[in-house]
Amino acid sequence: MGQIEDRRQRMVRDQIEARGISQPSILAAFRTVPRELFVPENLADLAYEDRPLPIGEGQTISQPYIVAAMIEAAGIERSHVVLEVGAGSGFAAAVMSRIAAEVFAIERHETLARQARQRIEALGYENCHIIAGDGMNGLPQEAPFDAILVAACSRDAPLPLQQQLKINGRLVIPLGDGSIQQLVCVTRIKEDNWERRKISPVRFVPLLPGSVAKE
Repeated sequence: MGQIEDRRQRMVRDQIEARGISQPSILAAFRTVPRELFVPENLADLAYEDRPLPIGEGQTISQPYIVAAMIEAAGIERSHVVLEVGAGSGFAAAVMSRIAAEVFAIERHETLARQARQRIEALGYENCHIIAGDGMNGLPQEAPFDAILVAACSRDAPLPLQQQLKINGRLVIPLGDGSIQQLVCVTRIKEDNWERRKISPVRFVPLLPGSVAKE
């Protein structure tokens, strides 16, 4: 086993499994996806550290455990179609594509979206689609979704995202204002009824409308 591979296995064992995440499909996905390819080249040595890392455009790649916790809370299964809002580097989308049937991920920064798309294509993850655009309104042309994950904080869960869930589908999103944020799971119980469950305190960049074209 190579050094990078060994570090990846240790990351799964010490940062994810040791914190109580035991779903085999999640652990297998994290063991498979090369996180070092989803960070800037000069930060590749830090790819398996227990921390977020900058990826440009004022954005970050989330701490591995937080990604795993969000996927677990979303209840993603092999047959599911998933939407991610805030693709960033594409890492979380890549991981979810090893678990779900199909993953759509929207990134408002066109430069990051292009880079993420190139990484996904290079890895041959054909069921993972990176889209440049505004994720606040979801992706109605591909809805409804079994799960929606939002990698940015909002004061409340955007109604378009809640409405694009299937019945019993789950929306996992950081809610709050400023430094006080709570990861929340919103489950669509009926056509017009949603239930909420708090998961844990988190810290994410704010969810913003619009998109940012590359210069």
